[in-house]
Amino acid sequence: MPEPIEGVTFHDEDWYAEELGDRHYVHCDFHRVDLTEATSRGASFVGCTFGDVRFNVSRHTDSAFTRCTFIRCNLFEAEFTGCKFIGSTFDRCDLRPLTVTGGDWSFVTLAGADLRGARFTGVRMRETDLAGADLTGATVSGSDLSDAQWRGTRLTRADLRGSDLTGLDPTAVQRTGTIVDVGQAMALAQALGFDVRA
Repeated sequence: MPEPIEGVTFHDEDWYAEELGDRHYVHCDFHRVDLTEATSRGASFVGCTFGDVRFNVSRHTDSAFTRCTFIRCNLFEAEFTGCKFIGSTFDRCDLRPLTVTGGDWSFVTLAGADLRGARFTGVRMRETDLAGADLTGATVSGSDLSDAQWRGTRLTRADLRGSDLTGLDPTAVQRTGTIVDVGQAMALAQALGFDVRA
């Protein structure tokens, strides 16, 4: 891994289509940086702040954004494959449409986020804060959502098949047309106090 870049502030920089490779940033601030169509593989951002950064149509593979803060960032059609976002926070970001495949998004704060139509496949999302988030029409399949915070989450027509929904209170979410598999349906029924028998 290259030497880390620490404590640097980047303002109004044009990194359009930049190949970030395996760069390593620690406690850096990025403000109004254009990362449209940028790519990274094995890059690492630790404790960084991104403000008004454009990640539009960017592609990131096996990169880490741990304990980072994203404020008013635009992630239109951004894709993250095998990336880690452990402990990061998204505040007033444009996250549509977002595609996440694999990786670890545990302890991430997405409270109140607009995630309509987003796709999370095979993602570890333990204790992720989804309170008040809008997941209408989203796909969150084969993911570990155990102990996630769901209060007031909109799951209308969301596809949750194959995901671990341990801790989901069906009465605390908007669930019209939510798609679940048979095993999940049984677990949710039991959570409501039903005695499920063959």
